[in-house]
Amino acid sequence: MRRRAGIGGLQNAAAARDQYRLLGENVARLRTDLMKEQLSTFRSQLEDFARKHKNDIRKNPAFRSQFHEMCAKVGVDPLASNKGFWAELLGIGDFYYELGVQIVDVCLATRPHNGGLINLEELCKLLSQRRKGAREVVSEDDCLRAIGKLKVLGSGFEVITVGKRKLVRSVPTELKKDHNEILELSQAQGFVTVEEVERRLSWSSGRATDALETLLDEGLAMIDEGHRDGKRRYWFPCVSSVSSFVASETL
Repeated sequence: MRRRAGIGGLQNAAAARDQYRLLGENVARLRTDLMKEQLSTFRSQLEDFARKHKNDIRKNPAFRSQFHEMCAKVGVDPLASNKGFWAELLGIGDFYYELGVQIVDVCLATRPHNGGLINLEELCKLLSQRRKGAREVVSEDDCLRAIGKLKVLGSGFEVITVGKRKLVRSVPTELKKDHNEILELSQAQGFVTVEEVERRLSWSSGRATDALETLLDEGLAMIDEGHRDGKRRYWFPCVSSVSSFVASETL
């Protein structure tokens, strides 16, 4: 018959567990301290890198994007505040603040023509036209970061993906799955017809018409009744070059 452990054995086992626990806590503390030390070193090196390459960070959008990626890996956000070390060293907080204001202006100026939904690539082109005298070249990555800051402020701006394109939405319109499918379909020509939507998406006439008319009511589509085949065309400025021409005249 196997003997049960006595009181002394239980006490020894409890003491051993306590020792293992203390050992584990010490190892975890050492690892945490080591990680903090490494992060501190990385941040110091990042600051030295920023001082050395600040002109490239300001003027070269690709370099600026890579710098943001480096910052993210060590938990640094140069855009967190317009004040402090990063703002004083690089001025990029002011750059993105200014860019955010310009994005709002462009979206407001083009809203009557695109219903508050604009292609990100087109937005960047319009910003470049507006910023001809500025030192910094604007990239899509810059626009995305500036819009991200606008979104944090609860301004209603956000980026949505439709097919292979990124669209910037500046109105609180909620696009449903049917609307996104139509926008994706329209990217080939810039427009669709009811018949094309029925054929390509295998929808009923009522479903196609209802979705298209909703997009029209929201100001996201324009009507062309003058084609010789007699079919009504629904143009979408956010995926065609229509609003680009109009917007350049407005800005």
